Amino acid sequence: MDDCIRRQIRELIQREVVVATGCTEPGAVALAVAKARETLGAMPDSTQLLLSKNVFKNAMGVGIPGTGMIGLPIAVAIALTAGDSSRQLEVLTVPEEAVKNAKAWLANNGGSISIGLKERCEDKLYIECICTKGSDSATAVISKRHTNFVYVERNGNILVDNEKACTGSDADSCCDPCLTERIVFDYATTAPIDELAFIRDTVALNSAAATEGLKGYGLNTGRILMENADGDIVHTVIARTVAASDARMDGCTLPVYSNSGSGNQGIACTLPVYEYGRAKGLDDEQVTRALILSHLTSIYIKRGIGRLSALCGIVNASIGVSSGITYLHGGSYDQVCFAIKNMINTLAGMVCDGAKPSCALKMSTGLYSAFVSAELALHDKVVDACDGLSERDIDYSIRNLGRLGNEGMDQTDDVVLDIMTHKHQ
Repeated sequence: MDDCIRRQIRELIQREVVVATGCTEPGAVALAVAKARETLGAMPDSTQLLLSKNVFKNAMGVGIPGTGMIGLPIAVAIALTAGDSSRQLEVLTVPEEAVKNAKAWLANNGGSISIGLKERCEDKLYIECICTKGSDSATAVISKRHTNFVYVERNGNILVDNEKACTGSDADSCCDPCLTERIVFDYATTAPIDELAFIRDTVALNSAAATEGLKGYGLNTGRILMENADGDIVHTVIARTVAASDARMDGCTLPVYSNSGSGNQGIACTLPVYEYGRAKGLDDEQVTRALILSHLTSIYIKRGIGRLSALCGIVNASIGVSSGITYLHGGSYDQVCFAIKNMINTLAGMVCDGAKPSCALKMSTGLYSAFVSAELALHDKVVDACDGLSERDIDYSIRNLGRLGNEGMDQTDDVVLDIMTHKHQ
């Protein structure tokens, strides 16, 4: 593979696999708030947030790290009173005393925060924050990626204006390498191993979140599965993985490595592959290459679906896992493609109904499917090309899944959000 292409792919992975604390949507909102407040240069009298449907949905019911609270108001309060935009998606990681101060501020000033939907918003990931104090105002806009500021201004003085810099579905799509599954597989399996070692950084943080999650968070999905694993490797691997999601979605303060803007996707792409490889006694190089294959396959598939979608992110993440597990068993490129096709025809249509503790249940469903799909693929069993979204060509099959998530499920978001905001208590 050409050195330039390898470098571009490595940079893509390093850009998409980054550290994040807590759910990335509240983190991105807090980042925008912190930036607007810093640009204003004072504590605002009022803070207005205008969000895309997908961001709004994903921030409603998820735990905010270290607070014991859910939702955006406390995230906004932390950003206003202690936020530092240079911390990117770790902006909500603040000392305990800062959390107490934010809660006190929120109790007295919560009415100064308004949160609503951005009208006629074409971007599925869109966050606009307007901070006002007296006659002064500052605006910060994040779009397409969770840390991508496309517009910043103070009192009409434009400081950043990148809204038209790229028209693709992803903010970096105009400079990213053109991927196919063949390119993904070849990079993961043939690139010099020293160029891939960085991916092992994901293991320590995500494993620590798993260990913490087994203490009991959210629905205790991981802990209960572990108690009933009875030594079964697959069951144990999945239990540890979803325990990390239990912790993260219930407000654990430990950071994790994310994938494509999602901590849950980063957890899913990392832990099953690493834990399974370790349990099978495989060498470091094979596990490292499988981790790259898992993460990069997920990134490739996610680019077609879009950064945020009505299609649950565990779909692309667990497809990545299926490819990694197949490789760990010595599977060929064709068998990896079989596993991906089997997964596409299994999980297509899994709906995202917001970020919340029960996301761990969806993760377990995706991961069990990943192991089943890989096992079938290793026996050269694959869904027929005339079945559902599958086609003979793997990349067309992946594009079909992307079309479903990016085009076919737009109305789903409307219905889901309406249900979530009009529940009968």
